[in-house]
Amino acid sequence: MCSGCPDQVSCLFHTDHHTIFNSSAPMSASRPQTIRLRDYQPPAFLVERIHLRVDLSGGTAQVDATLDLHRNPAADNDAPLRLDAEFLDLESLTLDGAELEPSTLRDEQGTIVLHDVPQRCRVESVSRFDPAANTALSGLYRSGGMFCTQCEAEGFRRITPYPDRPDVLAPFTTTVVADRATCPVLLSNGDCIDRGALDAERHYAVWHDPFPKPSYLFALVAGDLACQEATFVTASGREVALHFYVEPENAGRTEHALAALQRAMRWDETHYGLEYDLDTYMVVAVGDFNMGAMENKGLNVFNTQFVLASPDTATDADYENIEAVIGHEYFHNWTGNRVTCRDWFQLSLKEGLTVFREHQFAEAMGSEAVQRIGQVRLLRTAQFPEDAGPMSHPVRPDSYVEINNFYTATVYAKGAEVIRMYHTLLGDDAFRRGVQRYLQRHDGEAATIEDFLAAMEEAGGLDLQQFALWYTQAGTPRIEVEDHYDAEHNTYTLICRQSLPASPGQPHKDPMHIPLAVGLLGRDGRPLAARRPDESTAHAHTRVLELREPEQHFVFEQCPERPVPSLLRGFSAPVKLHYPYTDDDLGFLLAHDSDPFARWEAGQQLALRVLLDEAQGTPRPDGIERLEEAFRASLEAPDTDPALVAEALTLPGETYLAEQMDVVDPQAIHDARQRVRAILGEALEGHWLILHSQHSGPWHYEPDEVARRRLRNLALGYLNAGSERHLSRALEQLERSDNLTDRLAALAVLADSPRAEAEQAVDAFYQRWSDEPLVVDKWFRTQALADRPDTVYRVHQLTEHPDFTLDNPNRARALLGAFAQGNPAHFHSPDGSGYRLLGEHVLRLDPNNPQLAARLLAPLAQWRRYNASRRHAMREQLERILERDALSKDVYEVASKSLGAMS
Repeated sequence: MCSGCPDQVSCLFHTDHHTIFNSSAPMSASRPQTIRLRDYQPPAFLVERIHLRVDLSGGTAQVDATLDLHRNPAADNDAPLRLDAEFLDLESLTLDGAELEPSTLRDEQGTIVLHDVPQRCRVESVSRFDPAANTALSGLYRSGGMFCTQCEAEGFRRITPYPDRPDVLAPFTTTVVADRATCPVLLSNGDCIDRGALDAERHYAVWHDPFPKPSYLFALVAGDLACQEATFVTASGREVALHFYVEPENAGRTEHALAALQRAMRWDETHYGLEYDLDTYMVVAVGDFNMGAMENKGLNVFNTQFVLASPDTATDADYENIEAVIGHEYFHNWTGNRVTCRDWFQLSLKEGLTVFREHQFAEAMGSEAVQRIGQVRLLRTAQFPEDAGPMSHPVRPDSYVEINNFYTATVYAKGAEVIRMYHTLLGDDAFRRGVQRYLQRHDGEAATIEDFLAAMEEAGGLDLQQFALWYTQAGTPRIEVEDHYDAEHNTYTLICRQSLPASPGQPHKDPMHIPLAVGLLGRDGRPLAARRPDESTAHAHTRVLELREPEQHFVFEQCPERPVPSLLRGFSAPVKLHYPYTDDDLGFLLAHDSDPFARWEAGQQLALRVLLDEAQGTPRPDGIERLEEAFRASLEAPDTDPALVAEALTLPGETYLAEQMDVVDPQAIHDARQRVRAILGEALEGHWLILHSQHSGPWHYEPDEVARRRLRNLALGYLNAGSERHLSRALEQLERSDNLTDRLAALAVLADSPRAEAEQAVDAFYQRWSDEPLVVDKWFRTQALADRPDTVYRVHQLTEHPDFTLDNPNRARALLGAFAQGNPAHFHSPDGSGYRLLGEHVLRLDPNNPQLAARLLAPLAQWRRYNASRRHAMREQLERILERDALSKDVYEVASKSLGAMS
């Protein structure tokens, strides 16, 4: 699943005593149950097969389910059969034909518990519910005129009673029945084995998925949908039908996504030897979706923003994200579906591994260096703050209250970095062998992180037991590096010290196993061939040092001069590294380092020093001049990859700058960054004007064109930083551009301006694109990110705009999420108005969509890092939220942990 968000309803169904409620309902003031990894017990019963009949006629849902079960030999022989069920009107429940009364069988969580069940049995049930009332968007719900599902993590229990856990796998056969007029398209997992008419108005389709899967991978879609079709021929010669389903008005916008799928399928075959295994692969685009996308077996359900693309409605970044997310969900077919996770604590087993495979795919399709820079930038701005805050948790958490709260940057992004470290330690060939061994050994099973680690150990011939600490210890390791050069013996020594700060529940940490990639550069800029005694060759320009102790010394021999070390090449581990580079050292690496990431990082560290000094009121005399020289060199360098130039010319973001401060001052950071941008804009105005004047003709989505647009729009931003002399360029670009990338870059400049013509242009943009939901999302987002004295007030006004709704996750994230997470200077307004605005909407959203509410609440969790007045105002909102009666588990967990009220 591509993270974004699912789950929860306030009080969906309460028509009679058969309605089943449990702990997912809004909770009272009592503390909810904590689920712990150490308490895992295997399921008492396994499902041999499940037959579903889902009748959607008339808009309501009736689900008839038949489960054939047998007792699990690995479980307690006396354990009862447990069936999870939420928000269902359960009309009947039978065990081997005998009628049961469900109201007498519920435990305190609302689960149906059946004692004295035979070794083999059949359970049949009939459930009813109203999908249109399911505002939580978990289980089966309506999006516009379409029925669709989202079952990860625990949504299937909202459809029918079932042992809804990832370690219960079964083949599914699903019959979907609906009115032909409103739902001409009926879809579910697997391949269609039958379809036809029931009467003049209703029809049906039967889908069979032969591959055992957990219930979270179940999917169903029914509606009036247009379909774009294509085929893919696998390496073994099988033809697979590819079907992309969208609402009719979006027909014609799936070509890019479909081509991306074909590329992903071919890449997985050539790189990992993994073929697709069904005859049909389907993708459905849904407008109301908490997540980015979901990998349901054979029937992926996607948020529209990760499928639909045209030059008018999608930016270059959208095109890139579509390819990445399409690849991510397809790669799950093996790393997540064919082999799934035993329990939700193992979530990163499928997500971290699949994100890494997505990263490999993206690097193969585009610039490897640019992709890596983007991955690290996301890690530093999203995951590092999570690691340092009250929501810090290991890649494999040891407890949770609400599992949906652990679809986090740690599980996904840091989890992917852990997989990348396996790859670094083993090498590409051994890593691929390890993945193949893991998949072959556990095909059709629910596995654990230990299973994956064992396969890696065998494939690489390595002892990875210490490496396993990456899964159990929270926090970002810190590496301090010193060096010593012995001119008499021509040896160079790196002294590396590692430490890991305390985090909630983990006051003391053991040393980690950390791969540190390094290179040594001579003063002429060329790599030195110095070697360590244990190296087999003296010619490798990058070495991977393995840190295992609190302090280690690495000696390089035959070193004819004192080198400049290039450290953490390729960002070989998710750590914070400190080495006493001088400004001259950083300038040298920026000019000469052969590792693109390390070269970019040197420029970022140079800029970081300048910006932090400015923010702290201690500007160094020549700091900005040095930065200007570095920018000028990047702008004037011949034959340089324009995509890398664009990265080099992008200053570190405000969130990353905040991570470098003990006490964060968002306004000082923002003012410093804007001041430096203005100086660079004026000092290099001639270069920016040349860049912005370069037109490349009609829009094309190709790497060089994307990079040129990025540079041109960076130039527009610098030209308008601190001055409105070039505002006319933004107005002209907005009016004349033939693509959304350029229009939005111009709109961002105009949204910052109080001038009448700028405000008129922002309003006119909405009027022109008001019929395009994804473009309107971007219109809201651009204003949420605007830098104006009245930004908080304008965001408040936009929450009352006719097109704003909390019912649509994309719209809520576009305005409230962008404001709280992407505009720190204004969100952290000293009067606390930004916090109050967020707190109010979290409380409004919680009864209907708690998972989205919990996601939006996350910025308040960092309250301890700010000055006294901001700390007080942020804490006040968290306490206000916790005072709410019947608060959801999702929001309760985030607010409580943020305040330190939960262990």
